Amino acid sequence: MDTLKKNPSVRRKSKLARTFQKVCSLRTTSTKVSSMLKPHNPNFYDEDDDGDSVFDLKSPSSSRSGERRRAVLEAVVAKIFASTTSIKAAYVELQMAQHPYDNAAIQAADTAVVEELRALSELKQSFLRKELNLSPQVAIMLAEIQEQQSLMRTYDITIKKLESEVTEKQSRVDSLKTKLEEHSSFNKSLEKKLTEVGSVSLFTNLNLSHFVQILGFTLRSVRSFVKSLVKEMESARWDLDAAASVAARNASTVFARPSHRCFAFESFVCGKMLENFESRSFSLPNVDVKRSREEYFNLRSVDPIQYLTRNPGSSFARFVLHKYLSVVDAKMECSFFGNLNQRKLVNSGGFPDSGFFVTFCEMAKRIWLLHCLAFCLSENVKVFQIKRGCRFSQVCMESVKTGDESLVSGDNADIRVGFTVVPGFKIGHDVIQSQIYLSPVAGFHLPRS
Repeated sequence: MDTLKKNPSVRRKSKLARTFQKVCSLRTTSTKVSSMLKPHNPNFYDEDDDGDSVFDLKSPSSSRSGERRRAVLEAVVAKIFASTTSIKAAYVELQMAQHPYDNAAIQAADTAVVEELRALSELKQSFLRKELNLSPQVAIMLAEIQEQQSLMRTYDITIKKLESEVTEKQSRVDSLKTKLEEHSSFNKSLEKKLTEVGSVSLFTNLNLSHFVQILGFTLRSVRSFVKSLVKEMESARWDLDAAASVAARNASTVFARPSHRCFAFESFVCGKMLENFESRSFSLPNVDVKRSREEYFNLRSVDPIQYLTRNPGSSFARFVLHKYLSVVDAKMECSFFGNLNQRKLVNSGGFPDSGFFVTFCEMAKRIWLLHCLAFCLSENVKVFQIKRGCRFSQVCMESVKTGDESLVSGDNADIRVGFTVVPGFKIGHDVIQSQIYLSPVAGFHLPRS
């Protein structure tokens, strides 16, 4: 077993040999790397007889040689970056020359790329052959100038590209504006033709069914306004029973259901809005009949508030002013809104934007169009109402509610007219039934709710 044990002195010698071998290897490697980085210029560094570099940090010449070596390397890197920037600028020029195609610019950009690649190749060969005979300061300055010039070329190209895009878009905008003007002019000519043809065809081919249809639309707008009116009454805590009796112009009117009170308010609104319907000018001063026809075509398909805003002096605007002050008196408005601001605005020629007034204007628009349509059918237009207590007749009357007989106490109860809800119309020789609310002579018993 003793023969297998190594001598301690032998182990120490082998360890020392390995350490010495590593040091020699490191020195040889560093010498080769240093020799590759050295330019072939005796001014940069000194060499011994074996060709190895001598680095003496204590020697001033060795320190200057290291600084110069670093300066040369910085100059090489600067030249590489400058050439790269020049290649980038040339490539951008090459791209710009494609659209639109410019053969001369493409050849110039291609030549610039080839020259820069050749310069980089020569720089590489000089570096490998250690023949970098250049002044670091001058080389760095020239490289910086070259890089800045390349950047300026790139920026100029970018500016030209943006200017080209702006010009193209401006041309597109001008083209679209021209097309828009052409289409607008064409649309105006079509509108003019349609108005001329439509005015003749509409007013020559009208019949009573058209009037009945427009009357239905008008009554819908009336009921919509009545709902707004009742809503404001409820908000103001009005006695709806008393208000309905006043609206029906008879305190003894009995309603079959509480919901039937709306017919009384509808009667009140229709009576006010259709007052002077027989007059061609609606009894408004300075109304031009021909202009009213023009207003009919302009008003029928637009929002009434917008039309009033654009045409505050029109006949329709005067009609709205007159009817609003007639339907909504000062006490009613003050009770609803707590002030008379809307009334003051209407009196001064303005138009409120409240929902209540908008609903009123929509109703006024429908009645104005109905009036114009009636006089297009005939010069002889009359509005009639049925007196309270008259017997019901299907010739000129139509009940606004169904099942009247079931609400009458007694088998042979006599049904009479309670009040007129919507007046009837007589246009020439044609009669449109009046819509009335029926009441029994014996009276109704209002169910408890």
